[in-house]
Amino acid sequence: MRKTLITLFLVVGSMTIQAQELAWETNLEKAAKVAIQTKKPLLLFFTGSDWCGWCIRLQKEVLKTPEFAVWAKENVVLVELDFPRRSPQLPDIQKQNMELQQVFEVRGYPTVWLATPSKKDGKINLDKLGSTGYVAGGPLKWLEAANQILAVKK
Repeated sequence: MRKTLITLFLVVGSMTIQAQELAWETNLEKAAKVAIQTKKPLLLFFTGSDWCGWCIRLQKEVLKTPEFAVWAKENVVLVELDFPRRSPQLPDIQKQNMELQQVFEVRGYPTVWLATPSKKDGKINLDKLGSTGYVAGGPLKWLEAANQILAVKK
Protein backbone atom coordinates (compact mmCIF):
# COMPACT_ATOMS: atom_id res chain seq x y z
CA MET A 1 0.00 0.00 0.00
CA ARG A 2 2.77 2.39 0.96
CA LYS A 3 4.69 1.72 -2.27
CA THR A 4 1.51 2.35 -4.28
CA LEU A 5 0.99 5.72 -2.60
CA ILE A 6 4.60 6.74 -3.15
CA THR A 7 4.43 5.71 -6.81
CA LEU A 8 1.15 7.61 -7.28
CA PHE A 9 2.65 10.69 -5.61
CA LEU A 10 5.71 10.56 -7.89
CA VAL A 11 3.59 10.16 -11.04
CA VAL A 12 1.26 13.03 -10.13
CA GLY A 13 4.22 15.17 -9.08
CA SER A 14 6.04 14.60 -12.36
CA MET A 15 2.88 15.41 -14.32
CA THR A 16 2.54 18.68 -12.42
CA ILE A 17 6.17 19.57 -13.07
CA GLN A 18 5.69 18.75 -16.76
CA ALA A 19 2.68 21.10 -16.95
CA GLN A 20 4.72 23.89 -15.37
CA GLU A 21 7.59 23.43 -17.83
CA LEU A 22 5.64 24.73 -20.82
CA ALA A 23 7.36 27.66 -22.47
CA TRP A 24 5.02 30.47 -23.51
CA GLU A 25 6.72 32.88 -25.87
CA THR A 26 5.66 36.54 -25.84
CA ASN A 27 7.58 37.58 -28.96
CA LEU A 28 5.79 36.56 -32.17
CA GLU A 29 8.93 36.65 -34.32
CA LYS A 30 10.78 34.22 -32.04
CA ALA A 31 7.76 31.92 -31.83
CA ALA A 32 7.21 32.00 -35.59
CA LYS A 33 10.84 31.06 -36.21
CA VAL A 34 10.46 28.00 -33.96
CA ALA A 35 7.09 27.12 -35.53
CA ILE A 36 8.50 27.29 -39.05
CA GLN A 37 11.51 25.15 -38.08
CA THR A 38 9.39 22.53 -36.31
CA LYS A 39 6.51 22.72 -38.82
CA LYS A 40 4.01 23.34 -36.03
CA PRO A 41 1.24 25.93 -35.92
CA LEU A 42 1.18 28.74 -33.39
CA LEU A 43 -1.31 28.73 -30.54
CA LEU A 44 -2.01 32.42 -29.89
CA PHE A 45 -3.55 32.93 -26.43
CA PHE A 46 -5.13 36.39 -26.14
CA THR A 47 -5.61 37.00 -22.43
CA GLY A 48 -6.10 39.56 -19.72
CA SER A 49 -3.96 37.69 -17.22
CA ASP A 50 -4.51 39.93 -14.21
CA TRP A 51 -8.18 40.86 -14.60
CA CYS A 52 -10.07 38.43 -16.88
CA GLY A 53 -11.88 35.78 -14.84
CA TRP A 54 -12.55 33.49 -17.82
CA CYS A 55 -8.86 33.71 -18.85
CA ILE A 56 -7.76 32.70 -15.37
CA ARG A 57 -10.30 29.87 -15.40
CA LEU A 58 -9.06 28.63 -18.81
CA GLN A 59 -5.49 28.70 -17.48
CA LYS A 60 -6.43 26.74 -14.36
CA GLU A 61 -8.76 24.19 -15.97
CA VAL A 62 -6.86 23.59 -19.23
CA LEU A 63 -3.62 25.41 -19.98
CA LYS A 64 -1.86 24.42 -16.76
CA THR A 65 -2.85 20.74 -16.85
CA PRO A 66 -0.63 17.75 -17.66
CA GLU A 67 -2.96 16.76 -20.51
CA PHE A 68 -2.53 20.14 -22.18
CA ALA A 69 1.24 20.07 -21.63
CA VAL A 70 1.61 16.75 -23.42
CA TRP A 71 -0.64 17.90 -26.29
CA ALA A 72 1.05 21.29 -26.65
CA LYS A 73 4.58 19.88 -26.79
CA GLU A 74 3.53 17.59 -29.64
CA ASN A 75 1.31 19.93 -31.63
CA VAL A 76 1.93 23.69 -31.25
CA VAL A 77 4.24 26.56 -30.38
CA LEU A 78 2.71 28.59 -27.55
CA VAL A 79 2.39 32.38 -27.68
CA GLU A 80 0.83 34.45 -24.91
CA LEU A 81 -0.56 37.81 -26.02
CA ASP A 82 -1.41 39.51 -22.77
CA PHE A 83 -3.43 42.67 -22.13
CA PRO A 84 -2.82 43.27 -18.41
CA ARG A 85 -4.28 46.16 -16.48
CA ARG A 86 -1.99 46.15 -13.46
CA SER A 87 1.17 44.33 -14.58
CA PRO A 88 3.84 46.29 -16.45
CA GLN A 89 4.58 45.33 -20.04
CA LEU A 90 7.33 46.32 -22.46
CA PRO A 91 6.17 48.88 -25.07
CA ASP A 92 7.23 46.70 -28.03
CA ILE A 93 5.27 43.70 -26.69
CA GLN A 94 2.27 45.96 -26.01
CA LYS A 95 2.41 47.27 -29.59
CA GLN A 96 2.79 43.76 -31.05
CA ASN A 97 -0.18 42.47 -29.02
CA MET A 98 -2.41 45.36 -30.07
CA GLU A 99 -1.55 44.80 -33.74
CA LEU A 100 -2.29 41.08 -33.49
CA GLN A 101 -5.53 41.79 -31.65
CA GLN A 102 -6.62 43.85 -34.67
CA VAL A 103 -5.39 41.32 -37.26
CA PHE A 104 -7.29 38.50 -35.55
CA GLU A 105 -10.29 40.72 -34.74
CA VAL A 106 -10.28 39.69 -31.08
CA ARG A 107 -13.32 41.16 -29.35
CA GLY A 108 -13.29 39.23 -26.07
CA TYR A 109 -11.06 37.29 -23.74
CA PRO A 110 -9.93 34.60 -23.62
CA THR A 111 -9.53 33.99 -27.35
CA VAL A 112 -7.24 31.30 -28.69
CA TRP A 113 -6.27 31.31 -32.36
CA LEU A 114 -4.35 28.59 -34.15
CA ALA A 115 -2.34 29.89 -37.09
CA THR A 116 0.40 28.66 -39.40
CA PRO A 117 3.29 31.09 -39.84
CA SER A 118 5.38 31.58 -42.94
CA LYS A 119 8.05 34.08 -43.81
CA LYS A 120 8.12 35.98 -47.10
CA ASP A 121 10.35 38.93 -47.94
CA GLY A 122 11.43 39.14 -44.30
CA LYS A 123 7.84 39.49 -43.05
CA ILE A 124 5.86 36.97 -41.05
CA ASN A 125 2.53 35.92 -42.54
CA LEU A 126 -0.06 34.08 -40.49
CA ASP A 127 -2.56 31.70 -42.06
CA LYS A 128 -5.57 31.54 -39.72
CA LEU A 129 -6.72 27.98 -38.99
CA GLY A 130 -9.48 28.73 -36.48
CA SER A 131 -10.24 29.99 -33.02
CA THR A 132 -11.81 28.96 -29.75
CA GLY A 133 -12.11 30.32 -26.25
CA TYR A 134 -13.14 28.85 -22.94
CA VAL A 135 -14.71 25.43 -23.42
CA ALA A 136 -16.50 23.89 -20.43
CA GLY A 137 -15.59 20.34 -19.51
CA GLY A 138 -11.89 20.49 -18.72
CA PRO A 139 -8.81 19.76 -20.78
CA LEU A 140 -10.16 16.86 -22.81
CA LYS A 141 -13.12 18.86 -24.14
CA TRP A 142 -10.90 21.84 -24.90
CA LEU A 143 -8.32 19.67 -26.65
CA GLU A 144 -11.08 18.04 -28.70
CA ALA A 145 -12.08 21.49 -30.01
CA ALA A 146 -8.44 22.41 -30.71
CA ASN A 147 -7.84 19.12 -32.54
CA GLN A 148 -10.86 19.80 -34.76
CA ILE A 149 -9.26 23.10 -35.77
CA LEU A 150 -5.92 21.42 -36.44
CA ALA A 151 -7.61 18.70 -38.49
CA VAL A 152 -8.57 21.34 -41.06
CA LYS A 153 -4.86 22.06 -41.58
CA LYS A 154 -4.07 18.48 -42.60
